[in-house]
Parts: sequence; structure tokens; C-alpha cells
Amino acid sequence: MEKWFLRNVKGNLDAISRQLNISKVLSRLLLNRGIKDLKLMDSFINPTLDKLYNPRLMKDMEKGVKILKESILNNEKIRICGDYDQDGNSAILTLYKGITRCGGNVDYVIPHRIIDGYGINERIVEEAKSDGVDLIITCDNGISAFEAIDLAKKLGMKIIITDHHEISCTYDDRGNLEYKIPKADAVINPKRPDCKYPFKELCGAGVAFKFVQVLYEEMGIDVRESYELLEFVAMGTVCDVVDLVGENRIIVKEGLKRINNTDNKGLKALIKATGLEGRRINPYTLGFVIGPSINASGRLDSADIAVELLLTSDENLAYEYAERLHSLNEERKYMTEKGIKKVIDQIEMNGFKKDKVFVIYEKDIHESIAGIIAGRIKDMYYRPTIILTDSKKENEIKGSARSIEEYDVFKEISKCKDLLNEFGGHSMAAGLALKRENLEKLRIRLNEQADLTREDLTPKIYIDMRLPLEYLSFELVEELKLLEPFGKGNPKPLFGEKNIPVVKAFKLGKNHNTLKLILKMKNGKTIEGLYFGNIDEFDRRMSEKFSQAEVSNMYKGISNNIRLDIAYTPDINEYMGYRNLQIMIYYYR
Repeated sequence: MEKWFLRNVKGNLDAISRQLNISKVLSRLLLNRGIKDLKLMDSFINPTLDKLYNPRLMKDMEKGVKILKESILNNEKIRICGDYDQDGNSAILTLYKGITRCGGNVDYVIPHRIIDGYGINERIVEEAKSDGVDLIITCDNGISAFEAIDLAKKLGMKIIITDHHEISCTYDDRGNLEYKIPKADAVINPKRPDCKYPFKELCGAGVAFKFVQVLYEEMGIDVRESYELLEFVAMGTVCDVVDLVGENRIIVKEGLKRINNTDNKGLKALIKATGLEGRRINPYTLGFVIGPSINASGRLDSADIAVELLLTSDENLAYEYAERLHSLNEERKYMTEKGIKKVIDQIEMNGFKKDKVFVIYEKDIHESIAGIIAGRIKDMYYRPTIILTDSKKENEIKGSARSIEEYDVFKEISKCKDLLNEFGGHSMAAGLALKRENLEKLRIRLNEQADLTREDLTPKIYIDMRLPLEYLSFELVEELKLLEPFGKGNPKPLFGEKNIPVVKAFKLGKNHNTLKLILKMKNGKTIEGLYFGNIDEFDRRMSEKFSQAEVSNMYKGISNNIRLDIAYTPDINEYMGYRNLQIMIYYYR
């Protein structure tokens, strides 16, 4: 079971409320998100483009743009090397459109997930040389590609890295971190330890966007033109699951405006193919409908389809690409569910449940969905999870890691580099490859060095504040929209209330997968609450606590003794011209 915690960051709610002209509830929510400075609070609730940082503050930015500008003016051949996921695709589109706008002779290449693996490699470099490429620009990759970068320089090509992943590091004999950066002509990554850029959480497309902004300035193009690229950058930002704080809030908010009014034929076709036409696109639909459809091409086919979809001006071709992506994503969903079942069987039958860190090899999992499965298993068991499957290389297995907040998976796997063939990522996610015979060694070592406690491995629910249901109003719900867009690092506000009587319950939906509760407030009025979790589990727990007879009475709307503590978010239900307050129940006790 989860542990519930009430956030209580200290601050002068009266002063914040008065000076920003907001409610004390919103003032509390801002404090709970670690924002204590009034200027930063104002920026958070009013994320506008003029609050973006100067991209020239990024290490090697001006150096890299100077190299690119010279290549454009000299009509040199430029090649972008991206990645096969949504962020990589978005970064490619951002650079490609930006460089094309400046008159550059540019094309792009995307590594094949199965054949090449992640990021630029020696094959791609050699191919670029034989194609007469003068300058390679990486995006959303490159920071760990030491051999490929060295080869590019040896072959006489210029190379610029734009990336956002963690810098490669090792530990010396004293346990101190030693960072290692590839010897490219310019390495643009806000996570460089010597980079003074104020915001470190940009995705790969975000770094590419900053690069294009400076390029436009240097080429005499109004930098406001770069804002047209934000629809791509917003997709990469949401789908790469970076924190939606700081500049990422601005990028996503502004990008969503453009997505919802897009003229891009490919994006419009994909919105239609995925059943979103006529609906407002938000971070959820980007992250769980559009993004997975685009990612499916890189997982099960060629990621070029997704990029070409968003580049094409041919409406018929756009619909052909969009339908293909949607179909691939449906296939990916089936494969994912099948793989999850196999992993759960291993955990339950092979004694892995006692492990603090799951390291699981399953040969039947397609390597492209190992990361998705690792994430789902991590959520189910609240354990750092590594899912491995067969590689195309002989005697090698490869896969992905997903972690919990209490465990820096990048740091911990870095301590096992002697067991690995390849490795890269960040604190919450990583990719790795190793020899098959090192599997058990990796499992044992990660578990032996893990200092995770029982408390660490217990899911935690953080409630922003206790808020009685009778305090809810339309005005409050509208004010909470100032915190949008919600996502990682900026979750929806979560309020709590105790001991609420349940007047009646209904099971809704074709499969009875939605529970509607009529809840009684202290003022005697009622409010509707919707719960989308496991309803069979809900019934079982209620029966154990209150008896089956009480549960039966609850469903019949007869007087009963069922009382709940809930963690909820308020909402407005609009139907047939009527508006009423309701709550979305995420957790109950």
C-alpha cells in the first residue's frame, strides 16, 4: 500500500496571495513545487516567450553556430544525425527546418534501432564520408559516442554535438566523479559541468531549438520565426518526459497553442488517424496518443516515416504515413501487453520479488519495447527495473532501465561499467548492452550495492493540502488552470479530505471500468467523484473493511456506513450546456 504525505513547504501565504493577486490555495501549490521567489512564481503562472533564457549562455553555442554558418555560406554538405524516438525526431525537424530556412545544403540520417542501436556510430560516420558530407550535427545523441566522434575527426569532417543526456563519467579510486566529453568541434549540452546555462532540463529538441535561435540571429533572420518550430519542440519535450518546469513550461504551453492551430499536413493527418480530430490536444494526448504513434515507427519499422510525415506537403502521402504509424502503434500495444505478462510471470515464479533492483532477461521481448515494459513493471512493483533481451550481436543482450525517484539508475549502473559493452542515459532512465554471461553478475552487484530501504521501496502519495469538498468552486478550478501544462515535475494539484460518507456508487462504461461515487459534504450537499482504478479491488477492500452488506447498500443507494479518505483533483463537468463541479479520485483509503 502507498504511504500518504502532506506537503507543507513554509511560506507567507498572505503575502504571496496579496502580491500576485492569487488565492492562498494557488500560493500553497506554488510553494509545494519548490517555487519560493515571487519573480519565479509570476514566471510559473505566466510562462511567456520573453522569459526564455539567452541561448548564447550555453557552452560552445556560439562556437557551434559559427561553424554551421560557415558551412552554410560555403555550400558545404551538412548531415543531421538524430535519434529514433519522438525527441530525436523533433530535434531533427527543428534543425532541418532551421538550417533549410538559412539556405543550408542539409539532409538527415536516423540510426536504425535494431541494426545500429542508439545514436551516431562508426557506420554512419563512414557513410557520411563516402557521401561527401563536410559537417555532421548530432541531436538528442552524441555525448557518449566517443569512437564515432574520433573517427569523424580522423576522416577530416567537422562535427557538432547537440545533446541533453548525462555526461559520461567514471569513478576514480577515491570515489570521485570524472567527466569525459567527446572531442567534437563543439559540444552543446546544458548538462556539461562547465556549462553555465541556467536551465539544465531541456530535451534534445529544446537544445536544437536554442541552436537554431542563435543561427537565425547570426544569419539575420528574425528570431521570432524560430517560434514556428515550437510545435515540434513541444512534442519532444512532453514525450521525452522531462520536467515541465522552467523553460519547458514555456515551450510546451506555446507549442500546444501552435499544435492546436497547426497547418502541418502530417500532424493534422496523425491527429485524425488517432481519433483526436476536433479535440483539444494537451500534454496527455501528446504523451499517450500522438507520441507513441510517432515512436512506433522507430520501434517496429523505420523512424524516417515519422519525420517524413511531418515534412511532407502532400496530403495523400500524409494520410498514408499517419495510418501506417497508427497501425504500428496498435501492434506495439499488443506486443507490450504480451511482454509485461512474461516479465510478471518471471518476477512471481523466479524469486525476483525479493530483489531491490529488478534485472530481468526475457528473450521473447522485442528490444524496441524493453523501455516501455521496464517503465510499466517499475510502476507496478515500485522497483528500479532493467529489462533485457537478445541483441543482434552474438552473445550480447541489451535493454533499458527505468527507475524510481529514490534511485539514480545512471549513477548506479555507472559503477558496473566493467560488465557492460554499451551504456548511456540519465538518473531515471538508461540503455545498456552486455555479454550474456554478465547478466547474473550485474543483477547481484546492483542489488548488493543498492542502499534502498523498505521505506524507499514503498510508493508515496504527496498531497498538496487538505481541502474540504465544500470549499470547491468554479473560480478555484479555473484558477488552477494557471498551473497548466501538467506533467512530470509539475503534476496536477492533489488535494485530500478525510472520512467522507459515500451516498451511492455506480459502475459506468461498457466494461464497468469507471466508478462514480456520490459523496456527502459537511454542508449536507453532495458532489460526484470519478475513479478509474481497479474497481474489483475497490469492492474487495470495501467488503473487508465494512462488510459485503454495506457495499451492497452503497450500490443500491441505501443508508450505509462506508467512509473514505480520498486524494483528488477538482474538475468541471460540462454536458449538454450544463456545468457542475466534480472530483477525480486518484487514491482512496
